[in-house]
Parts: sequence; structure tokens; C-alpha cells
Amino acid sequence: MNFCSQCGVKVRFAVPNGDDRPRYLCDACGTIHYQNPRIVAGTLPVSGSKVLLCKRAISPRKGYWTLPAGYMENAESTQQAAARETREEACAEVELANLYTLIDLPHINQVYMIFRAELVGGFSAGPESLEVALFEEHEIPWDELAFTTIERTLRHFYADRPTNEFPLHTSMVTPEDRERYFGSA
Repeated sequence: MNFCSQCGVKVRFAVPNGDDRPRYLCDACGTIHYQNPRIVAGTLPVSGSKVLLCKRAISPRKGYWTLPAGYMENAESTQQAAARETREEACAEVELANLYTLIDLPHINQVYMIFRAELVGGFSAGPESLEVALFEEHEIPWDELAFTTIERTLRHFYADRPTNEFPLHTSMVTPEDRERYFGSA
């Protein structure tokens, strides 16, 4: 950020009085510009014994498989965001179940919230997907998954499925975890 969105004057990056971390500050109008993590909401859509995956048509990780998920918009709940992203990426409707994985990525200011969901009806590739398909566990393209968060969610699901108990799984992705997918940056 270079300029204040309130008054247009150049901002500086410093710790405001009474705060504990640097923020963009406007000395002209006094605005403190807070930047907060982005929430990525999505679903783990299931149909019978199969899971729905989308092959990404956009960067990052174009051509790799993912669960339908994306950034939450203002004025929507996490459940609404997850269902909307599933419609946008897989042209699919789902019945949401519980929040299944909550994964922090503090190094890129993101939080993933993936809901278990039952696929209702058909599906097809949306504008952000090259293709969409249902996979049995043994068919999952593990070496072609787009993100650590997706791999973790799927591994939890297949570990929980034999007992049919799906508790909330929380974890954190470190820069080292992420390097497997993106390499050293």
C-alpha cells in the first residue's frame, strides 16, 4: 500500500501507538489501515463413496486438482461462501454438513475452512475449472493435488471414513510444508 484510501496521501508503515505490529498509517487523516487474513471457504463434496475434485483453470497451480474453494466475499457466511464456490467451480449444488478442516496459513495470511458436503445432482466444469470429476479413494491423483490444505483434508476424510465419525480437524501449514507444492520461492 502506497497511498491512503481515505484521503490519497502517501502512507508509512509503522507500529501505531498502543499496537504491537506495524500497519499502514496515514499521518494526514489519521487512518490506520488494518490488513487481515483472507478466509478461503470450500467443500469436500461426496457422492456415495466418491469425492468431487476440480482441475484448476487458473493460477496458482493451474492444471492441478483441488476441492472447490475460494475467497469468502463480504456479506456472506462461511457456509454461503463454501456453497457459492462449489457452484462456481463445479456447477454443483451441495448439502453442507459440519466444518471439517480449519487450516491456518499465517505466512500467506490465509485461513482455510472446508465443510463436508453431500453432492446433490450433477456437476460440470465452471469457468475456474478445466474439468471436474468424481474419484474413489484409490483414484485420487495425490501427486497432482494443488495445495497442502487439500491433501490434508482428503487424508483426514479417508482416515475418518471407516468409523463414519468426522470431527473438526485443525492444523497449520508452515512455509516448509508449502514448499512441497510451490518449491522454494
